[in-house]
Amino acid sequence: MRFLITAGPTREPIDPVRFLSNRSSGKMGYAIAEAAIEAGHEVVLISGPVELARPRGVAVIPVSTSDQMFDAVHEHSRNSDVLVMCAAVADYKPVAVFTKKIKKRNAKFLLELIPTRDVLASLPKNRKYFVVGFAAETDNIATNAQQKLLKKNCDLVVANDARIGMEGDENEVEIFFRDGETKKLSRASKKIISRDLVKIFEKYFGKRLTKKSV
Repeated sequence: MRFLITAGPTREPIDPVRFLSNRSSGKMGYAIAEAAIEAGHEVVLISGPVELARPRGVAVIPVSTSDQMFDAVHEHSRNSDVLVMCAAVADYKPVAVFTKKIKKRNAKFLLELIPTRDVLASLPKNRKYFVVGFAAETDNIATNAQQKLLKKNCDLVVANDARIGMEGDENEVEIFFRDGETKKLSRASKKIISRDLVKIFEKYFGKRLTKKSV
């Protein structure tokens, strides 16, 4: 199988030295990439700025902004079997980027923001590849994950408490499927969680192929 995985944060520039970003470390996405390679699959990893070593055997495409992430996903997803959207893509970006460093003043500074392009929502509804969404939440985790599953037309969504999984080496997740089934993976290292996730992706991608061939 051919995996396309996104990982890490994006950076939305404000001026030449500042940007908007988030606390994503990229560890979950990188662990999934390593687990997929271990399982014998081909892996392309679209990575935001992280401080992690490139996994062996993985083709890494570095990006920085949400627009670069959007373009890279659309370019490479057509040649994939499974798309795993693990990256924490920024929801907003500045309307305009200052060409010079903004100087500090003794006054309020208002930064106007606009929504970034939604990568998941932009994917074609009729597609050959299997789409895994991720939902890092701080409250109403199940409700928000189920809404994302339907609204973004994912095949399944992996949800977690952002306060547990955002920067550390461990995670615990709950998986939501389109048929209403759910599955919990108890707290463990991201490497262990990732191996279990890859097995689940393999299983449900195979089920999808079987349904289409019937």
